[in-house]
Amino acid sequence: MIRKSGADYAYIMETFGPFLAFVRLWIECMIVRPCSQAIVALTFSVYVMKPFFPACEPPEDAARLLAVCCICVLTFVNCYDVKWATRVQDVFTYAKLLALFIIIAAGVYQLTQGKTEHFSFINTKTEVTSLALSFYSGLFAYNGWNYLNFIIEELKDPVRNLPLAIAISCTLVTVVYTFTNVAFYTTLSPAEVLGSEAVAVSFANRLFGSFAWTIPVFVALSTFGAVNGILLTSSRLFYSGAMHGQMPELLTMIQTSRMTPAPAVLVMALLSMLYLTSSNIFALINYVGFATWLSIGVSVLCLPWLRWKQPNLERPIRVNLIWPVLYLAATIFVTAVPMVASPVETGIGILMILTSIPVYVIFIMWQNKPLWFAKGSASITAMLQRLLVVVGKSKTARL
Repeated sequence: MIRKSGADYAYIMETFGPFLAFVRLWIECMIVRPCSQAIVALTFSVYVMKPFFPACEPPEDAARLLAVCCICVLTFVNCYDVKWATRVQDVFTYAKLLALFIIIAAGVYQLTQGKTEHFSFINTKTEVTSLALSFYSGLFAYNGWNYLNFIIEELKDPVRNLPLAIAISCTLVTVVYTFTNVAFYTTLSPAEVLGSEAVAVSFANRLFGSFAWTIPVFVALSTFGAVNGILLTSSRLFYSGAMHGQMPELLTMIQTSRMTPAPAVLVMALLSMLYLTSSNIFALINYVGFATWLSIGVSVLCLPWLRWKQPNLERPIRVNLIWPVLYLAATIFVTAVPMVASPVETGIGILMILTSIPVYVIFIMWQNKPLWFAKGSASITAMLQRLLVVVGKSKTARL
């Protein structure tokens, strides 16, 4: 029905108008993407350093510095050559799958030996607040399930291929991640899993002996590729927002010699490094989890809303309303309950979302800006354009 690239942003723009669409864009660009990148970069650094600190946690400052190095290296790759970035993504995705299949195979072997003593719910927390917060950490692993919608205009036969790709990928990821967790619990107790900074390392140390170093290497490669994937896809969202006049024009520009979206990549990298002022991965997950599921819940609300307001629209893919209703109920649960369970992180998340309002009022809603404001913005854009040697898609470079 809505065949524009931009995914949730495009759906909200068509359904609820520019203000809520901008809030969604702000959440994704200023919170979700850079915060997710910071989380994965920190995970990368923990797995790289854990073999050197087997009996204690790696130093926080060292973890942050290594995460910054990871982001900087991949920022250079994405600014220098798109082909390099896609090759990095392919290679490190294979490393991720190989690591997961090795862990699953070890878990299957443990099951054949009757190692099921940790499959119990003893000492499980049953508070509703703990349950809601646990969803943030669990669902974070599935972030990205809707990213294919960002390039729907470039898909061949999206009516067939979009739902097929989402169904296959989500099913595969769910099966692989479930079996990976089953494998962990054949060897580690729940207390050991919760107490470990790098669960796969603890698992490998128990089972693989002198080859235990291979698992943290593979997991580090996996997370390295995940950071690259976030950088690689973020420019699509910036471009979609700028086409609606809701993002700076500079972020749609490409580098003239390398033909890469350098400004968008650099902004994403800088924001991610800003989030690295915190090394608490679970606090960062709470920030991004609240913002993510609140904003995606609004995009899912578009479906029943349009079904009610515009019942005669063409709908090549028709979904039973029971599914968005169940999703919205789950969204209310995972966003409302954590306000009680984790008020500080949730409050910070709300404040970050609310910062979108003055930005929208000043830069988008306010049309009759003073001449000095317009000239100043144009001068800054031109200066950065010359500095980065970038040009708009359909404009002549003035360098």
